[in-house]
Amino acid sequence: MRAFHIFKAGQNPELTDLELPQPGPGQLRLRIKACGLNFADLLMIKGKYQDTPQAPFTMGMEVGGIVDALGPDTDGPALGTRVAVFGGQGGLAEYGVFDLNRCVEIPDTMSFEDAAAFQVAYGTSHVALEHRARMQPGETLLVTGAAGGVGLTAVEIGKLMGATVIACARGADKLQVAKAAGADHLIDARTEDIRQVVRDLGGADVVYDAVGGEQWEAAFRACKPEARLLPIGFASGDVPQIPANHLLVKNLTVLGVYWGGYLKFRPEVITDSLRTMLGWYEEGKLKPHVSHVLPLEQAAEGLELLRARKSTGKVVITP
Repeated sequence: MRAFHIFKAGQNPELTDLELPQPGPGQLRLRIKACGLNFADLLMIKGKYQDTPQAPFTMGMEVGGIVDALGPDTDGPALGTRVAVFGGQGGLAEYGVFDLNRCVEIPDTMSFEDAAAFQVAYGTSHVALEHRARMQPGETLLVTGAAGGVGLTAVEIGKLMGATVIACARGADKLQVAKAAGADHLIDARTEDIRQVVRDLGGADVVYDAVGGEQWEAAFRACKPEARLLPIGFASGDVPQIPANHLLVKNLTVLGVYWGGYLKFRPEVITDSLRTMLGWYEEGKLKPHVSHVLPLEQAAEGLELLRARKSTGKVVITP
């Protein structure tokens, strides 16, 4: 089979031929139909992601596909069942072996591209806003990187939860994508003063920040008393340093969010969240935005779209 593989730590991935993997006990093999790319993939190539696998490994964190084989003594879904999997690796290939307990069946109405674009982005935003921030209807949510993979889902889910959503992104085209997802107010990060605009709108109760750097600092200073701030990612490359005295004076709370980490200590948080969101999907309340669908041969180009911040929503690779 073909796979986008890292052979040695520190080396760039390459498209190569590997032997067809065989599932072990408690595992299944998928014929992979689609794999979603994530900013974490870029960090993984550099060995800077918190869950970077030990080389050699095949890249690709989340997939949609068809059950092709079951491991020995494994009672799993029937062959041919359509599932989505967050495996953390192994998705940028024609076939992949995954633990059964990481698989969820997907509705017949869900395309494989949507399934591959769904789990990490929607899961991160839903767990962040509902489980961590406990956001309430009527509150004001500020989202930075609002046209990106996770940011756009935060706009969509925030609106579903009854928030007034302020979307911050770079350029009119990206802001229009955020507006279509439900944003009430738009801020162009290239030309506008984020802090002042948010303050003029009454301040933020919840900040969902996928960018870091100067945008985090501006959002931090535009918070209402008792606001909650969610550091989701650092697309700018600048990890903020948080002044504890400012937290004290304004009674602010910073809440870390690592969606994948819940698999290790409270997996029911993820499974309950996915169940809720798949229900919303079937009701037509959620619709993943996929700006690019590329073949496996163009996986490197797909990652470059993320690196250069030229995509909106998700980039999906179809083996």
